[in-house]
Amino acid sequence: MSQKAGEPSAHPLRHVAIIMDGNNRWAAERGLSGTVGHEVGVERVRDVLDGCQRHNIDVVTLFAFSSENWQRPELEVKALMSLLGSYLRKEVPQLLERGVRLKFIGRRDNFSDKLRKLLHDSERATAGGSRTLVLAVDYGGRWEITEAARKLARQVQLGRLRPEGITEQRLEQQMSLVDLPPPDLCIRTAGEQRISNFLLWHLAYSELYFADCYWPDFDGAAFDLAIDNYKQRQRRFGMRDTGAEASKHA
Repeated sequence: MSQKAGEPSAHPLRHVAIIMDGNNRWAAERGLSGTVGHEVGVERVRDVLDGCQRHNIDVVTLFAFSSENWQRPELEVKALMSLLGSYLRKEVPQLLERGVRLKFIGRRDNFSDKLRKLLHDSERATAGGSRTLVLAVDYGGRWEITEAARKLARQVQLGRLRPEGITEQRLEQQMSLVDLPPPDLCIRTAGEQRISNFLLWHLAYSELYFADCYWPDFDGAAFDLAIDNYKQRQRRFGMRDTGAEASKHA
């Protein structure tokens, strides 16, 4: 049945995932360097955190740097690594004030020792937060699933698990977000309509929202619009509606 005004949602919005796309195009259209686009894009993270607080959203996951991004020009990659480091040094005190826990998912062995330590220290410093900001860095959905399968394969090899004991639940327990609810909503900016190897396992039943604006223009109002759109949708997780609404949505 459809949700009536004032009724609590059967599927509350707890986790929003965002593919932050369009920084370079935003900058190019203004005759600026791509680095400037990324720097302005960092400012939008604050808007999203404000929006999560307004809408009582517990978790936001941002696709900050994909495993494919290493193929970008060397100068751009260096600038992105530098920007990540400066963001953490500057924003961790603000995250502490907001009560936000920082969590990283993805590989870390490709980063410098200095940056790996900064990631570790940032997670440790914010561990007591009640809300969670997840940054996916050097992350790829296929890599994550492969790693999870490899962990289970080792358990089979050691005799701790039988092949028939491998279930969806066991595989999910090896995933990066096992301690968090799956994303209810995935937002992508810049008008692109694909998920680009992001959270392939976790987005199985997430609602998708594609914003036409570039990420540097995705402000608080744009975030509110995405949330309002989500609230108009019905989530059935493969099941059918019952009652009078069924004929509308079957």
